[in-house]
Amino acid sequence: MTNGVSLTFLGAAGTVTGSRYLLTFNGRNVLVDCGLFQGYKHLRERNWRDFPIDPSSIEAVFLTHAHLDHSGYLPRLVQNGFNGPVFCTKATRDLCKILLMDAAKLQEEEAAYRNRHKYSRHEPALPLYTQEDAQKALALFEVVGFSDSDDPEPGVSLGDLSVSFYANGHILGSSFLDVQAAGKHILFSGDMGRGNDLIMRAPELPVYCDYLVIESTYGNRLHDNQDIWDSTAKIVNETVSTGGSLLIPSFAVGRAQAMLYLITELRDRKMIPYLPIFLDSPMAISVTEVMQRHHRYHRLNKARCQQLSRDVTFTRTVEESMTLNNLHVPAIILSASGMATGGRVLHHLSRMIGDHRNTVLFAGYQAPGTRGARLVAGESRIKIFGRYMDVRARIEALDFLSAHADRMELLRWLQHMPTAPKRCFVTHGEESASDQFRISLNEELSWPACVPDMGDVVKL
Repeated sequence: MTNGVSLTFLGAAGTVTGSRYLLTFNGRNVLVDCGLFQGYKHLRERNWRDFPIDPSSIEAVFLTHAHLDHSGYLPRLVQNGFNGPVFCTKATRDLCKILLMDAAKLQEEEAAYRNRHKYSRHEPALPLYTQEDAQKALALFEVVGFSDSDDPEPGVSLGDLSVSFYANGHILGSSFLDVQAAGKHILFSGDMGRGNDLIMRAPELPVYCDYLVIESTYGNRLHDNQDIWDSTAKIVNETVSTGGSLLIPSFAVGRAQAMLYLITELRDRKMIPYLPIFLDSPMAISVTEVMQRHHRYHRLNKARCQQLSRDVTFTRTVEESMTLNNLHVPAIILSASGMATGGRVLHHLSRMIGDHRNTVLFAGYQAPGTRGARLVAGESRIKIFGRYMDVRARIEALDFLSAHADRMELLRWLQHMPTAPKRCFVTHGEESASDQFRISLNEELSWPACVPDMGDVVKL
């Protein structure tokens, strides 16, 4: 039996990906988030390592939200023996049905491609997990309600463990968690949203905690406060005036829907010309439909959600996507993935990147090591489908559309905490961002804070 409560950092420590936190108390193991490592190759390779403890010894998993860097390792955990419940909000479950199955399908396709072309170091190349593994993981999901609303059956209570979910405004269904384990309160922020998001409502206020685990994706930065409507309209109008089109690499969950709303509103307000708009991502289309079903949890009412579907052409099939190659008029194409790491957006990118009239407009965080980050940094040649291409298109980034709170937004949110935590653990950020936010907590709030290393175990 373990005395007290221990917290082990199995991911999102020193990096902005792979969120996994292990709580051990009274001989019990539970996991908060179960994410994939993404970005640099050395990070992705961590997904293949043996899990530090026997997955079958984990009693339950609690998800803050559906993004793959928080949920995408679940099928692998199940493959290796986990069989407990996965607790999350209803919208998170609905999004995970889309994201986990898509991730598994891509894993299988990548392995098959490597085997066909015989360029894997392994014989045969295997997927990290399969669609069957993803289905098994999804069968373990149990829905809980938000604790700050009139949802039925809010939160989870399992003996000396209880977990409450509070909306944190990052994406549909996302939450910060108040975990009470063996008498200790630990607050996990998840990915914190913003008070002025186009679609998501502002985060609920924080609740009392003994210990705080806080994200720091933008812990050393402030978002640009320029006017979102005028800035976006200016980029669109300048592109159209040259006869060019816009390609917007979009995260299927959250950013695609925000950009759809922004672009269609600009068109309705006559701030930009009446351009054809295409959403070329089956996953983003499915997520848009999920958003319509959960309209009570975001700013857009049901009618406005339905209007998005009417004002935009959805291209679900490969054949429909290929017809966009034949466009001869300025248009706006939104396509996944948001960091231009894979998916249909690469086909559009390879076609449009060499034309100076076009604009590639990024609308979200670009993790280091990704193609999106390299383009935003100004690289003049970029590798797509195995060959280097000259970057002649205009590259723009709308930092102010980020779904993550910046340094000041995080601090303002934390200032509402009823009392100062005994200790703060700064996670889910690049090293410079996490350390700068640690300093901010120390100096501006006078809170004790540290940046844990991967694998650190802390007694609470």
